[in-house]
Amino acid sequence: MFRSLRRARGLRRALCAAAAALLLPLAGAQTAHAAAPGAGYWHTSGRQILDAANQPVRIAGINWFGFETGNYVVHGLWSRDYKSMIDQMKSLGYNTIRLPYSDDLFKGAGAVPNSIDFSGGKNADLQGLNSLQVMDKIVSYAGQDGLKVILDRHRPDSGGQSALWYTSAVPESTWISDLKALAARYAGQDTVIGIDLHNEPHDPACWGCGDTATDWRLAAQRAGNAVLSVNRDLLVFVEGVQTYAGVSGWWGGNLMGAGQYPVQLDVANRVVYSAHDYATSVAQQSWFSDPSFPDNMPGVWDKYWGYLFKQNIAPVWVGEFGTTLQSTVDQKWLAALVSYLRPTSTYGADSVSWTFWSWNPNSGDTGGILKDDWVTVDTVKDGYLASIKAPGFPSTGGGGGGGGGTAACSAAYTVSSDWGSGFNADVKVTDTGTAAIKSWKVTWTWSGSEKVTNMWNATYTQSGATVTAVNADHNGAIAVGGSVSFGFGGAPGGGAVPAVSCTAT
Repeated sequence: MFRSLRRARGLRRALCAAAAALLLPLAGAQTAHAAAPGAGYWHTSGRQILDAANQPVRIAGINWFGFETGNYVVHGLWSRDYKSMIDQMKSLGYNTIRLPYSDDLFKGAGAVPNSIDFSGGKNADLQGLNSLQVMDKIVSYAGQDGLKVILDRHRPDSGGQSALWYTSAVPESTWISDLKALAARYAGQDTVIGIDLHNEPHDPACWGCGDTATDWRLAAQRAGNAVLSVNRDLLVFVEGVQTYAGVSGWWGGNLMGAGQYPVQLDVANRVVYSAHDYATSVAQQSWFSDPSFPDNMPGVWDKYWGYLFKQNIAPVWVGEFGTTLQSTVDQKWLAALVSYLRPTSTYGADSVSWTFWSWNPNSGDTGGILKDDWVTVDTVKDGYLASIKAPGFPSTGGGGGGGGGTAACSAAYTVSSDWGSGFNADVKVTDTGTAAIKSWKVTWTWSGSEKVTNMWNATYTQSGATVTAVNADHNGAIAVGGSVSFGFGGAPGGGAVPAVSCTAT
């Protein structure tokens, strides 16, 4: 999506035919699998994405944009350290980061970031680095935290999106050369699981028309094979177009032609199809005014991209979806889409993968998971996604893993607000051992009559004045040196900060 610094992207022009969508039968529900570890490089089998041990995995992530803009780096580093940002993503249960970029990063000696705050020791290890070197640091730390990364060729240059994968200034040869350079750069680093070849192809881009100048499916095959020629382990994420057979939809969101004209690559089991889907805060569509809305939405999604999953043709990843949540229509849309993507608790990784747009608050037509201070979480928006979040993955660096290390942790208890009759507190759990932590437990005993009233990102029991908090499913794993946080409300306020103990396994 094309957004930067509260500058709303021009309205997506997507005139959608009102033809009734085919309601394809829902595949039979399956018992949820055990949490897949996600180790190594991934591949596909039917509608599932599998790890190196053939365990199914679910991408449940977030878009963090900025490299594709004139800042040439992810946004928000003007106010926070990048490591704290990634730690917070993990603590909220996101397991993958989609990183948009533009080909400007490869020009000359490489683009240089222009909006990083180094004061107070923030982002100290990014000083003097160009944009690609900063990307290296983000990828490395994300891997240590057990997050995966998908690189997204979002724009040919920082000026804006393009309908086709090339422009007069950035020809196809440059696009492919830069894709190959990224694939080679991260070869052997399985934190980077794949590349999204081009963001939101739209008219005059076509699918299966056979014109090499406009057929996005043929271009995706050329680019995908080029990527795999230098790094055959990567997944190749291919978005849709705007219009197929006279039926239009969201930019990049129309995969109606992929069933008849699949993307065929030289390396088997590498293609993941990607759709984008939005609500009325981005643009109006005919289905929002259908009298049966939101009950009509599963049929709409079936028609445009859901059939690929339901017919076991290929995995589907909704690479972007978002909304400001200001209207009732948008709230109903998001609730319906989350249900359609399938809850992890019921289906495990046999579900549609996703990355929400966006982490950033400065997305003009959607806002973000973070509020404008770049710290506070929009808990309502984040809460809509709770049922489709999925377990994190093993650390890919930073001293984590097996091999005889010792699991150990520490916990720091901080009162964030106290109004007398009640208070809020945050607890930061840090891996202080020599091995990655799989799970943790934090215990404290108050000296007064305090009671926990609610807790987030952990579960708890309280016996008298003693509270025991245990990690949630999404934040039990911590890389060596890494940290996660949970918070809670309690009453009454005014009490002393207790001593806190932490136990790790």
